[in-house]
Amino acid sequence: MPLKLTRRHSSPHWYLRGSIRGLRIDESTGLSDRKAAQECLALREAELVTQSIHGTRAIKTFADAAVSYLESGGEAEHLTPLIDFFGVTKLAHIDADLIDRAVKKFSRTATGKAKAPATLNRQIHTPIAAVLHHAAHKGWCAKPVIARPKQPNGRVRSVTRQEAERLITAAAPHLRPLVVFLLSTGARLSEALYLDWRDVDLKAGRVAFHETKNGESRGVPLHPRVISELKKLGVATEGAVFRRPDGQPYADRHGLGGGQVKTAWATMLKRAGIKDFTPHDCRHTWATWHYAGNRDMLGLMRLGGWKSHEMVARYAHVNPDDLAPSIQGFWGKSGGAATKNAKKPTIFKEVA
Repeated sequence: MPLKLTRRHSSPHWYLRGSIRGLRIDESTGLSDRKAAQECLALREAELVTQSIHGTRAIKTFADAAVSYLESGGEAEHLTPLIDFFGVTKLAHIDADLIDRAVKKFSRTATGKAKAPATLNRQIHTPIAAVLHHAAHKGWCAKPVIARPKQPNGRVRSVTRQEAERLITAAAPHLRPLVVFLLSTGARLSEALYLDWRDVDLKAGRVAFHETKNGESRGVPLHPRVISELKKLGVATEGAVFRRPDGQPYADRHGLGGGQVKTAWATMLKRAGIKDFTPHDCRHTWATWHYAGNRDMLGLMRLGGWKSHEMVARYAHVNPDDLAPSIQGFWGKSGGAATKNAKKPTIFKEVA
């Protein structure tokens, strides 16, 4: 039965009812004007024909995917302008060129200043990728491959143990256990915020992270100090370990949890007299301490969940103390500038 326009007693809008190639629908046009509703009917018929031939993925749009992503609990921040930009563009038509056009459109601030690559990545590439990956998971499009802007070399910001103690002392009561946990386990903030008591074994002294950045679970032993802090929270059999001041768990923002502790974190830094230190820097601090104390790069890779040697090597680069003996002979035993008769360092060779 072809589609036709019908009225319902309780609604001023026209409805579409009928079937096309075995696909049956009964839905509102949202329109009260018959002529406009008739145009809607024609477009819907064409869409259903396409769907019947090529499948659902041929008709799903970015807006469809974005709505589904948000309904599943996806992060809404930065998504609205992208929905306006892509609108009803079919997912199959979103390619690298169109994404580049979106980047160009939103590449400057309201005052005309160019946004940094990290900002473009956070505000454009990441939400686009999140929506398209969600759509791919539902079978609406192929898994996307999105080229992100080149980022500057990752920073390695860490604090000393004395500075860490100042941070812990200055932290609000609800934040203190989280800070100790981050500094002691190398957990990413999102891994900690969404940690469930089911994945914590205080008796065995270990924690398991299942929702990780690289998709692979890993376990980390717990220092006695962490166990002590966690016991103060009131151990449960399930539910969120770390909670907001009102006792409620942090909202699941698909790994984008930094903003949820922003105010408390800034207050802690101010009280401690420490600047430019983010929650993720706790992970850098943990890795720096771990390598300095153990010189075990493979162990650090395993505990931190890094897949590449390069990601861990930077912590070795900022901890060169094990190489100190190779430098000591540079100026001879006197420690001053080399004299004419001073013995040449053995690390240098005469060139014939």
